[in-house]
Amino acid sequence: MSDAPSPGISAETLASISVPDRLETVFGEMDFFDGLPLPDTVTRGYDALDLLRGIEVFLTCLPGAAMVAMRRGLRSLGIDSRTIGYTAPRCGSAPLMLTANTETAYGLAFLALDQDGPTVIEVPEGSLSVVDDLWQRYVADMGIAGPDGGKGGRYLFLPPGYDGDVPDGYFVSRSPTFSCWAALRVLGGVESLLRTRIYPLSDAADPPGQRFVNFADSAFNTVPANDLSFFEEVDEIVQEEPPEALDPERAGQLASIGIVPGTPFRPDDRMRSILGTAAQIGSGLVRTLTFKPRDPSFYYYPGGSWKNMFPSGSHEFLSPQGARLLDARAVFHHGALVITPAMAAATVGAGSQYAYTAEDSTGAWLDGGRNYTLTLPKDVPAKNFWAVDVYDPQTRSLLRTGDPYPSVNSLSGAVRAEDGGETVVHFGPAAPPGREANWIQTVPGKGWFVVLRLYGPLESWFDRSWRPGEVEPA
Repeated sequence: MSDAPSPGISAETLASISVPDRLETVFGEMDFFDGLPLPDTVTRGYDALDLLRGIEVFLTCLPGAAMVAMRRGLRSLGIDSRTIGYTAPRCGSAPLMLTANTETAYGLAFLALDQDGPTVIEVPEGSLSVVDDLWQRYVADMGIAGPDGGKGGRYLFLPPGYDGDVPDGYFVSRSPTFSCWAALRVLGGVESLLRTRIYPLSDAADPPGQRFVNFADSAFNTVPANDLSFFEEVDEIVQEEPPEALDPERAGQLASIGIVPGTPFRPDDRMRSILGTAAQIGSGLVRTLTFKPRDPSFYYYPGGSWKNMFPSGSHEFLSPQGARLLDARAVFHHGALVITPAMAAATVGAGSQYAYTAEDSTGAWLDGGRNYTLTLPKDVPAKNFWAVDVYDPQTRSLLRTGDPYPSVNSLSGAVRAEDGGETVVHFGPAAPPGREANWIQTVPGKGWFVVLRLYGPLESWFDRSWRPGEVEPA
């Protein structure tokens, strides 16, 4: 490379805008002739670029891949757009589902607005229900956090591009995608959930009987892949949904690796290898972001380990300055499902709040072969109820133990409080004598993490005057 400065331009300036003849990089050596890449560098450069873009697609498209995996899992049980899958008596650890809880009765369905047209969902009283589009973006709340205020109501969902008549008597929303996910929860339990109805608007005069499928004990997978098939899951959305449902930036990332609307996704052997590696690296990176975030805003308390999946309080993962918090978005969608303002916003007495950790009070990872305790001080700030659930860090699903319900919660009349009013939750391979109702079993040789849930969180949660203890080695 010539280092002779041009007239009027210093050598320092020229050096700052030039590339040396050899670069030592994490991708290997890159060689140039006076700024021109040599043949091996061209090959290595494109391999590096495709790998980087594959990793970025993995991190940014986790929300959509999770929806496709969920839809595929429900379809494997025969749950179609006119069927509600539900859990009775409650969800257990048989299905692989991202941080499902064991306390509320779930109902799950995917609308097909392209096939069924405008679709009605009737929710009963006490509903805590949400509809997200196929990229897992918020469409509408139904129930306590929605416009019916928990009294029950009829909701109408319109497909993209719909320009027909919209009748009165409905809470109306328009989805950016034809397929969208209805996550249904009802405080009144299974009996109340079974009063939910989903049907096409064209059948509103005489709605058909509702079909339900109980999947509580069914072992099926709804967790997105960590290999090449992840990109096939994302391609499924791109091919099915309107191109305008996706923002240009993410559409550009997808196009750079060969995922384009109307074009078959057929990566050659080189690209298949690169994308398979990208998915594995992306999975490793998002696990680091999830369990050891470096951004202090993830942590609820200075010096503590309890973490917040919505560190900015925005369900769109926006900072106060309007920037997208990319790490926060990846963390949430790696470990959880359902996007709604009711989960992110600080609303006293409504919605829900969550805290999670995979560390004990010393900073060590939680070990399924050891015993631990978690103290919840008296007056847990939950208007409706609180729960502590344990999960497998590999699948981010309920930990599979001898008990299909690895949780302790205030809905159980057997949970004991101590004399001072605090509740001590025990974790370990065997129950401590006399504390069986307050114990969650763990598995030797496996790690685990815990989620604290507050339904109807109260002011003392938001002002931090109430604080859960750390998980203490026993």
